[in-house]
Amino acid sequence: MSTRTAVAKAVNFSLFAIISSTSAVTLAEEVAPNTAKIETIEVTGSRINREGAIAPTPVTVITGDDLLKTGAVNIAEALNELPQLANTYTLGNSGTSIGTAGLNTLDLRGMGSNRTLVLVDGKRHVAAVPGSAAMDINTIPTEWVESVEIITGGASAIYGADAVTGVVNFKLKKRIEGFNASASGGWAEDSGYNNQRFSLSYGSDFDNGRGNAAISAEYAQQSRLDMLERDQTSKSWVHYKNPNGDSIYETLEGGHYRISNGGTTNIGGTWYTFNDDGSVREVNRGDIYDGSYCAGDCDYINLRQWEELQPEFDRATVNVKVNYDVTDSLNAYLEAKYSETNATTSGQPAFFFFNPTTTISRDNAYISDELGAIMDAAGRDSISINRFMSDMGPRTEEDKRTTQRYVLGLEGDIADGWSMDTYVVWGQTKHDRTNLNNLIYKNFEDSIDAIRDADGNIVCRDEEARANGCVPTNLFGNGSVSEAAKNYISTTTKGTSTIEQFVAGGSVSNSALFELPAGYVGFASGVEYRREESNSNEDPFAAAGNTFFNALQSEGGKFNVKEVFAEVSVPVLADLPLIQQLDIDGAVRYADYSSVGEATSWKLGLNWTVYDDLRVRSTVATAIRAPNIGELYSAQSQNFFRVNDSCKASELADLTPEQRAIRAANCAALGIPAGFDDPYDDKTLEGLSGGNPELKSEESKSVTAGFVYEPGFIDNFSLMVDYWDIEITDAISSISAQDIIDRCVDSPTGINNQYCALITRDKDNHQITNILQIVQNIAMSKTSGVDMQIGYDFPLAGGDVKTNLLATYLIESKRFAFQDEPDSYYEYAGVIGDPKWEGQLRINYSIDAWQFNWKTSYIDRVARYTDQFNASYPIPYSDIMEYGTYSVTDLFGTYTFENGLAIGLGVDNVFDRGLPGIMTGNGSGQGAYDNIGRFWYLTLDFKM
Repeated sequence: MSTRTAVAKAVNFSLFAIISSTSAVTLAEEVAPNTAKIETIEVTGSRINREGAIAPTPVTVITGDDLLKTGAVNIAEALNELPQLANTYTLGNSGTSIGTAGLNTLDLRGMGSNRTLVLVDGKRHVAAVPGSAAMDINTIPTEWVESVEIITGGASAIYGADAVTGVVNFKLKKRIEGFNASASGGWAEDSGYNNQRFSLSYGSDFDNGRGNAAISAEYAQQSRLDMLERDQTSKSWVHYKNPNGDSIYETLEGGHYRISNGGTTNIGGTWYTFNDDGSVREVNRGDIYDGSYCAGDCDYINLRQWEELQPEFDRATVNVKVNYDVTDSLNAYLEAKYSETNATTSGQPAFFFFNPTTTISRDNAYISDELGAIMDAAGRDSISINRFMSDMGPRTEEDKRTTQRYVLGLEGDIADGWSMDTYVVWGQTKHDRTNLNNLIYKNFEDSIDAIRDADGNIVCRDEEARANGCVPTNLFGNGSVSEAAKNYISTTTKGTSTIEQFVAGGSVSNSALFELPAGYVGFASGVEYRREESNSNEDPFAAAGNTFFNALQSEGGKFNVKEVFAEVSVPVLADLPLIQQLDIDGAVRYADYSSVGEATSWKLGLNWTVYDDLRVRSTVATAIRAPNIGELYSAQSQNFFRVNDSCKASELADLTPEQRAIRAANCAALGIPAGFDDPYDDKTLEGLSGGNPELKSEESKSVTAGFVYEPGFIDNFSLMVDYWDIEITDAISSISAQDIIDRCVDSPTGINNQYCALITRDKDNHQITNILQIVQNIAMSKTSGVDMQIGYDFPLAGGDVKTNLLATYLIESKRFAFQDEPDSYYEYAGVIGDPKWEGQLRINYSIDAWQFNWKTSYIDRVARYTDQFNASYPIPYSDIMEYGTYSVTDLFGTYTFENGLAIGLGVDNVFDRGLPGIMTGNGSGQGAYDNIGRFWYLTLDFKM
């Protein structure tokens, strides 16, 4: 999108807002010309302190008290329910990747947590994910959160890089006085899930009020919730083609029948499995089956027996704040924090599926006479066992993160009209990852190759392994692996990482630099230096590929950046018809990175007060995001890809003549003979994934335009509507392994291209043996939508009602794998994780010592797959193609006694809304769906 087009869009939307509001303006003047305005405080998303002025950048503000009115153990769970934020890593889906269990990060607009800048009191916070900028919200002191500001668009020039989609700023209370203790505990209605939270806070003034010091301590924990504990998530589902030949894929209760916990093998075309006692029988495929799966009453494996809905988790945080007036105009402040989080997650045990490792010879000591007879009849001298090693226990990961952060600063007035803030920030996160029940390949191979010695004892065949303590392993039947064998074939491996951040900066501002006919010019400027470093060390034994765990490699990197920024607000017109006040805001930030060089971002904003009740606002901005340490320097580590070889003869058949000629020529140039046919379809291929030190910065352009309407004839009512549009180019992205193969052989310029260089083939049989997947600046994203916020407060029956409705309509959410192909993209708007409509309604009613809170979150119906994905299948992929509309209501009520004690009772998901369809609530895009069910909790608060 060009800058000129972006400006035009902003202006057109602003004019539309004025025209559509004209009737309301006229009505307001006629009905209530003398109504007094209710003074409101609104966060500006600006560094210029302008009392009574409001900047053009849209900001949503949620109070800390509102976020705590939930049964969740941290405020991030409540934040992820807001329509502006996508669900990236809630606790429920945090265990889907290695090393991420227990994380809770924020993702504004669903464009990636690395593109959302999270601040605490306007200052950066050390990351929690090695190699990234993603902060763990679990470390925020919940009792001290005054409010959370969500700032959309135009934020990079003011707050710095990474604010591609915007900023989430946690504002902490500045002055803490008195003692506060709170405790809460809750339990799920239909499972054993429970959680608890405890906190203490104390603050006091000293030296006759010149200073204030405070300390808080908080502990929270939750238990693990397994999928099998809830009826809705306990069933295993399978996609499978109807055997009657019609073109429908059914989603049924079922699963794989060619693998099991006790072992499954194919002998002479018949599938056999083993009972717990080791005896053999034919696999029961039932009446509904295909070549891989069966459904209904059959021998399928339920993979959900190892999966979880919520991990075991606990966190402890201690925070200290001190501020002191060193002079009448300057205040020095110190903040210190220590946080520790622990999460335990577990999943599938080691498994072998058509893997030659589990080939068992006919003379194996554990082969029964019955099995031996079947093998002999089929003329087999060996069999291969497909098996989950469930008798070893699940693969378990324990993640421990310790975070410390210190802030030292000086703020206040330095001259007539001038204020300043200077600060130094240092933070560190240490992460210890422990992986248990990690199978050792060599020991396992020696162990299952068991024979009888001369004395009839079962021993390992390899004499050297036997001398080194090899313990034989029986693979026939679930539970057949002895404790001694388990200890021999498994180990515990560890990985550690350390992230460090140092920031030094300062800014000055003057809200009345000089006066123009329309008002005072505001100005702010500052500098910042930041250094980021991340290092990860992997277990050498696992890194060498000796275990079932991915062969991750140790890695590390660092960079620094020097930045200077300036912001100005210029009043242009005032006291004219339909122009009570018209201000232009501008900001620019220049950065010099040690990693990628220079980068500049800017913002231009329009703030138009039509009259007292109506204000129109719009911004046009650019932003940059320098590649993080992981994207630049991550090591090339083991990965697995499901791919087809595009040089196969069968893959050439469906191409156009022109496409076929290009591909055939390129495949021939690679040395692949005509008629080549790799014997595997959708082959799982080992490869490497890693960083790219040649990356450059991402760039984004954003537009926001909207209005704020506060009619004088309705007290305490406000309506805000904002359109936003964000486009990211040169987006850092990994190319899929299949795309690497296709782009190599479909290039019209031949095989001397960047994609062919990433593929290794066997010189003799020409099969692909390795694919190198590195991140590159190749992608593009376009996302746009409309945010709406309605607030109305009014008295009722002797009490007070406060209401707040937030809603977002998503217009588009396009992802282009290759920015040079603008006609090829995936549209995610309306797909799971990116609903077209999402909203939240909060109602608070207070009367005397009572307070009642109602919160309803709404998610529009979503498709399971994009239209582009569906179009790639000639027949429907599933009979469940969408999830219906979803809403959950939470209730919370408190009574406060005169002595400062408050007792509360809450119910999350009061109507026990189930998950839609076959959803589990812990997959990609599912974080906003409640997988706990109706949840009751009690709270106690005491203040004095």
